Amino acid sequence: MTKEKLFPRIGVGVLIQNKKSEVLMGLRQGSHGVNEWCFPGGHLEFGETIFETAKRETKEEVGLNVSDFELISVADEMRYIKTNNKHYLNIGIKAIWNGDKPKLMEPEKCKEWQWFDLEKLPKNMLGGTKLTINNFKKGKTYDNKRYIQSCCESRN
Repeated sequence: MTKEKLFPRIGVGVLIQNKKSEVLMGLRQGSHGVNEWCFPGGHLEFGETIFETAKRETKEEVGLNVSDFELISVADEMRYIKTNNKHYLNIGIKAIWNGDKPKLMEPEKCKEWQWFDLEKLPKNMLGGTKLTINNFKKGKTYDNKRYIQSCCESRN
């Protein structure tokens, strides 16, 4: 029996704020992060920049065209090592909302999209989304304390 080689995956999440400074999140359904709220986003594809991933995933998942990208977070996410055998390097990107209404483009992956006040966020958030919000609120791109905490939480 051969052992599967494990490797980190690169996920890109897109923090989009409306005019009230609320953030857009979707309620996941499917295998990874089921019933957890997250930003639009997905895996970085070979040959694609992180901003290209942010633009593509936002269009695919929510039907929005976003622009003016800014790197706001890099986070090691190890919360799912035990449960899903997944280690993620999460890249948080902030993008400007164009004012269009979010659409449910992939209902098999996401139940709904909702705007949330940054001070009234749901408790059940995907790990990478939570880390990106924490870094964004602190104005830090990478927070080593968050890394240590998330690493230890996944192993308890």
